[in-house]
Amino acid sequence: MDADRRRHIGTFLNDHLAGSTIGIERARSTRDSNQGTEFAAPLARVCEEIEGDRDSLLAIIDELGVSRSKVKPALGWIGERVGRLKPNGQLRGYSPLGRVIDLEVLILGVSGKLRLWAVLGEVLDGESSADLHALTRRADGQRSTLEDLQLRATHLL
Repeated sequence: MDADRRRHIGTFLNDHLAGSTIGIERARSTRDSNQGTEFAAPLARVCEEIEGDRDSLLAIIDELGVSRSKVKPALGWIGERVGRLKPNGQLRGYSPLGRVIDLEVLILGVSGKLRLWAVLGEVLDGESSADLHALTRRADGQRSTLEDLQLRATHLL
């Protein structure tokens, strides 16, 4: 892989690494806020899978010899925390609207991850041992689960 290509792919991967930081933090927060509800079990499973997907992304980064940005994931973490300050219809505690919004943020993140796996499938062309088809199928299942949960959550508004 030539230097320009490595730099461009590295930037792309590090941008998605920052996004995965946001996704994991939001998935964990949503999971924790929904303990004891009908949403708990599917959110726990999706959260675990999102954590595994980040591990897969890190493995791809390492396998390609791309340097990891320390700044982008940190900015993602800060941005996710700031994003939680958005009013959710009540001053304290978790609200039904907060659940709908959290699920929407997760749907958007998983949709971005689907594009990541698709783009990597096109540009890496065998340069990685990652099973991008399996990662795509898993992300597609995550998005479907989250969309179903969000529809159920809207009925609790």
